[in-house]
Amino acid sequence: MDETSRVVHVVDDDPAIRQSVGFLLRKAGYAVETHVSGTHFLKHVTREARGCVLLDVRMPDIDGLEVQATLAQRGIALPVIVLTGHGDVALAVRAIKAGAIEFLEKPFERATLLTAIEIALAKAARIGRDQLAAAEASVLLAALTPRERDVLDGMVLGRPNKLIAFDLDIATRTVEVHRANLMEKLMARSLSDVLRIAFAAGLGETADPA
Repeated sequence: MDETSRVVHVVDDDPAIRQSVGFLLRKAGYAVETHVSGTHFLKHVTREARGCVLLDVRMPDIDGLEVQATLAQRGIALPVIVLTGHGDVALAVRAIKAGAIEFLEKPFERATLLTAIEIALAKAARIGRDQLAAAEASVLLAALTPRERDVLDGMVLGRPNKLIAFDLDIATRTVEVHRANLMEKLMARSLSDVLRIAFAAGLGETADPA
């Protein structure tokens, strides 16, 4: 994992928490960005942001759940670790259901915090790889003609050439030609390669194979 990915965004209205956690994390080798509120964080975070978020649940302007929901709405895929005080566990559970990977009750131990952050950063790295694969796959698919995309859609559904031909009202031989052409454009050597590219680009996510 490169150093630019080892960023922890600490979002907490308590200056003592920001200072103590920031010091601990910097000493452990992480880059730290602190934010005094959820509003401040959302004002500065972008879709290009790296790392993970250490997010307090209770804050005076907008709470952690609202921050988490806003990140999702904006398509900002930063793994979230929720910080909760005594009595906020129910809120933390809601955050977990909404996608947070962990919640830590204050006061938390150093080892527990560092373990949670490593898990979050590992997830961030996987997300980054998936996003890169999706972008690359989308570029490849953009080179296909509309008819080649139709044939690809049939392949994603697991349909044989004859059934694709029937669905598109074209000859089976024509499907075979389109299939060969799209495989060449996708630089795919096998059906498995084609499917990996298609799924990376999001094709077939809501498909209901016949």
